[in-house]
Amino acid sequence: MTASLLLAAQDVRITPGPGHPLGGYLARHGVATGTHDDLEASLIWLSTEDDPGVLWVALDALAVDAGLTRTLAGAVAEAVGIAPQRVLVCASHTHSGPEGWTGQLHPGLPGQRDNGLVDRMTEKITGAAALLRACRRRVRARWHAGETEAVGSNRYDPDGPHDTSFGVLELRRDDDTPAALLFDYASHPTVLGPDNLTWSADWPGATRRELAALIGRPVAAFLQGAAGDASSRFVRRGRDHDEVATLGGHLATSIARTLEAASSSAATGPVRLTRSSLHLPYRDVPSIEDSLELRQAAEGEWRRELALHGEDHPAVRIAQTRYEGCAMLASMAATDRPTGCAEVPVSVVSLGEIAWLHTPFELFASLGLRIRRGSPFRHTRVIGYTDGYLGYLPDAAGHRDGIYESYVTLFGPEAADVLVEHCLKLLRSHYA
Repeated sequence: MTASLLLAAQDVRITPGPGHPLGGYLARHGVATGTHDDLEASLIWLSTEDDPGVLWVALDALAVDAGLTRTLAGAVAEAVGIAPQRVLVCASHTHSGPEGWTGQLHPGLPGQRDNGLVDRMTEKITGAAALLRACRRRVRARWHAGETEAVGSNRYDPDGPHDTSFGVLELRRDDDTPAALLFDYASHPTVLGPDNLTWSADWPGATRRELAALIGRPVAAFLQGAAGDASSRFVRRGRDHDEVATLGGHLATSIARTLEAASSSAATGPVRLTRSSLHLPYRDVPSIEDSLELRQAAEGEWRRELALHGEDHPAVRIAQTRYEGCAMLASMAATDRPTGCAEVPVSVVSLGEIAWLHTPFELFASLGLRIRRGSPFRHTRVIGYTDGYLGYLPDAAGHRDGIYESYVTLFGPEAADVLVEHCLKLLRSHYA
């Protein structure tokens, strides 16, 4: 007989005050002037009486590096009374959150960790975590899957690889009221551009707010998928908060309709977690002379596209990001950069025939789709930005085409296949 599934869930606001730099854009100037919508942390702890299960900490943040992961996982685990290895720390990747939570994420990017901001966020999240054990209740789980093309697409070619699917784990109390949702989708939360100087969760926050209005305010935790080459570039009609609400509303409406449909399936079985580590060698960086030559050519292309199309045309944005990538590559060539191998944490969480595969990368969509197709689980969700941050992992086509992500990645073209094979091996082992 399967043990009853227990849930404890909390939301907590983690929005800093104004006056701090925002992270995510090289082209941004200035500090946060205030808050448009709150940044939040969503805590979802699934367990049984006999097993501590897994606790997701899902943050409205650009990223969680290894240091921030250790801090939050340790503090949350101590507050709840479980091992830190049971805690997964995930970022939504909003580009309208504070730089100071992580500091410098890449050798070619500026950034400074703000220990005061980290301490205040940790204190708030730990306070929410301390309430979890007392509010654990029995729940029933159902799994839902759907699709939408209204929120994102491949950001280089609207017909290129993109995972249009979303997955939703719905958790309901014994009285059939909604207790929590754990949902995922793959697209950069970058509706708001570098001109935005207010804190915002971007479209994932708008999705959560609209879900609350549609289905009754459950704790709704968002997990970002394989979004390395996915964004709203070709689907958005503006870069303001109205468009954020529109795109978030599209996903919320799609999720709500899927929850109402009869195609869901009961999710049963214990919550199981397998952690592993993979060592990937860092790439060789071109010489400073070659990097500067690439940067000069990319800047010329950007200026030509800008003269043809004006601001915020997709072709201009693609050319601009290629230039920014070449500039970051030149910065790496001129400064200290990582050498040797990176330790890559990869984790699988499963509930019956549902699996969440977590990595610290911004995976390209084609890689996430390969993992999903090769998984032995009936439903596999590929989640990035978890338990660390190791930047972009482009596919072979990205390296061939010389796009932004291929210039700024810390890893060579062979790394993608190595990671995919490791993930599939881990999924098979976990399933067995």
